Amino acid sequence: MISVERMRRLGGVSLIALSTLAAVAMIDPLAGPAHAQSTEVQPPFAAAVPNGAPMSFADLIESVSPAVVTIQAEGSADPQGAGPDLEGMPPQFREWLERQFGDRSPSQPTPRQSLGSGFFISAEGHIVTNHHVVRGADQITIGMSDGEEYEARIIGTDEQTDLALLQVEADIDFPYVSLDTEHDYRVGDWVVAVGNPFGLGGTATAGIISAIGRPIGNSTYNDFIQVDAPINRGNSGGPTFDLNGRVIGVNSQIFSPTGGNVGIGFAIPSDVAARIIDDLLDDGRVARGWLGVSIQNVTDDIAQALELDETRGAIVSSIVSGGPADQAGFEREDVVLEVNGEAVETSRDLTRRIGDIAVGETVRFRIIRDGRERTLRATLGDRPTDDELDAMQSGTQVPVEVRYFGMSLVELSEEDRAVRGLDEDTPGVVVDDLERGSEAARKGLTTGDVILEAGGEPVATPDAFSAAVDEAREDGRSAILLLVETRGGQRYVALQLDAEE
Repeated sequence: MISVERMRRLGGVSLIALSTLAAVAMIDPLAGPAHAQSTEVQPPFAAAVPNGAPMSFADLIESVSPAVVTIQAEGSADPQGAGPDLEGMPPQFREWLERQFGDRSPSQPTPRQSLGSGFFISAEGHIVTNHHVVRGADQITIGMSDGEEYEARIIGTDEQTDLALLQVEADIDFPYVSLDTEHDYRVGDWVVAVGNPFGLGGTATAGIISAIGRPIGNSTYNDFIQVDAPINRGNSGGPTFDLNGRVIGVNSQIFSPTGGNVGIGFAIPSDVAARIIDDLLDDGRVARGWLGVSIQNVTDDIAQALELDETRGAIVSSIVSGGPADQAGFEREDVVLEVNGEAVETSRDLTRRIGDIAVGETVRFRIIRDGRERTLRATLGDRPTDDELDAMQSGTQVPVEVRYFGMSLVELSEEDRAVRGLDEDTPGVVVDDLERGSEAARKGLTTGDVILEAGGEPVATPDAFSAAVDEAREDGRSAILLLVETRGGQRYVALQLDAEE
């Protein structure tokens, strides 16, 4: 036994630690005659393997790891990512900030780099990852478990579910795993996550499913699987496996007050991921049904004001003019109770149901209006982008856009004219976005430049620019000459037509 004096000298040790030390002394055959009667050493309870737990995950991890990749994405950051504006700063503050950030201004964006994970789902090189891992990327490098690296391109992304589909093109068959579309997992099942946390590729961790159907943040179109397998920054886009080696989730988010793992991670369910990836593989985008309304939950106060029997459903707060709901006869204050005979509990429920229905399908709605139940039928449209929705709600027009020579071109706005000092009658199109390494970028064009002429003809719209390029190609020219208004004045730029093919 341990003496009182000895315990005093171990004053920093907790009661549990002291109890452990005492137990070890009692079963130690070298502790002296007082303990000679102890003939059997009992292993600690924690050493026992719980029923259903594998002795090792090694075989599983060895089998699936070749299909898991690291992803390095590079692109141009927003101007907000640059250093602080030093103009007008007191000299002493300016000197300190220049030492910290360098002589950078907000108009000089710094490169953006992102590290994440992904996994092959086909021998042809299709890779699943998160949208936020490759958002705004100009160049994507894939790292394999054997050290090989490949360039990848984006086939399509879906910001609403935070999923992206990439492809590596090479004359080999890649190792791949499959998304489980008919899962039967339960809370408490074992899971294994493989990925690239903090750039440490090939890292595997294990845990259990902590919860199912977690609504997180603004994730309108899917709920999450919550796991306690340690995942950290860099695990984004990596797979979560069951013990049969099937992908049951795509790691996406963590809850962390500290920035590190605290045992609460979230994965996109594999059945949701499979549907989204199929859509992206088809045409690079996800088509969702769209009703054209703004909705909110029916609260107790709203139910009381409308004299409703139950506090459920979704109330229509606004309607997009000319949209499917407008054409179907919806009105503000309509409360939607059912979609095709299925009950609607919340606004989130309604949004998800509509998003899961095919574009062009006619849907039956049961609503309450002025205390009476009615039935409306609406043919769903194709959900616009978030920018288009914002423009619809604000009543502004979304600029027509075309992409040529790595440039995204939009019409010249009144603000652009004011900045450039151009007359309101001056035609032109603005370089709104530019791919790094493209023909336009190599020739010195930058975002914000205004193209005044193409092939000797004024171009007032992106469509006019497209027509000028087509005409130059039909005439057998090898290049097209542009007159460009830059920050330094006007200059001519010749772009090679074969670079656009």
